[in-house]
Amino acid sequence: MKIALASDHAGFELKEMIKPFLKDYEVTDFGANSSESIDYPDTGFSAAEAVSRGICDRTIIICGSGIGMSIVANKVKGIRAALCQTVEFAKLSRQHNDANALILSGRFISSYLAKDIINVWLTTEFEGGRHQKRLDKITEYENSN
Repeated sequence: MKIALASDHAGFELKEMIKPFLKDYEVTDFGANSSESIDYPDTGFSAAEAVSRGICDRTIIICGSGIGMSIVANKVKGIRAALCQTVEFAKLSRQHNDANALILSGRFISSYLAKDIINVWLTTEFEGGRHQKRLDKITEYENSN
């Protein structure tokens, strides 16, 4: 699986801490490259577009609260970004929503919790069924607006 990874300055430390955890995946790091202040859309759009264009399978994006990157990622066609602060949220985001973008909060979760969330998010399958019908409605709206 190919993973696009990105952060802003507030998520940089957590991004760097989880990189070794992703060693079994092909990871493309879209930045940030330091903790110096940058604008979160600059890296968030790049990572989300890598998934939208089929270059990567999923993306993990981190900012201070996770809110800004959630907004950014969900503006990109075909992206279903989920801000997950618990393992259960990560599981449900995959089972019910087929989330292809995991958003994490660099300021509010530990690296240990982030690793647990990532593990569940990467290994949980989409259930389909009644959930697919709902995703189809989202896709139809996205394609017509």
